[in-house]
Amino acid sequence: MDEKEFSAINVIPFIDIMLVLLTIVLTTSTFIARGSIPVRLPRAAAERAELLRTVTIEIDREGGLFLNARQVWLPELKAKMASLSRETPVLIRADREIALQMFVDVMEAVRNNGFNKVSLQTEIKK
Repeated sequence: MDEKEFSAINVIPFIDIMLVLLTIVLTTSTFIARGSIPVRLPRAAAERAELLRTVTIEIDREGGLFLNARQVWLPELKAKMASLSRETPVLIRADREIALQMFVDVMEAVRNNGFNKVSLQTEIKK
């Protein structure tokens, strides 16, 4: 048996695969560029619904507790959290040097009042 040498590589299947991948990338990139799929929302006769605003709880290095940039004490925080809607998002920002117990007390106040949308703000390591 005589074997023939390859004088050229058939690149047509490779080009077909690349064109399919290019089509997929171009199709999905339009959704990424817009951020979402365009949707025409239905209209309602009611007035604007009250928007839920994020509640921010901050703990500074000295252990000071702030609710939406106003200084509060822990019992006052618990009382104010009880008066808010349970669907309100809560953002907790705490200094990395605080005592763990202060953070646990704040988390307990938030969770005991039934808030489920709780976020912790962190810093990205560089």
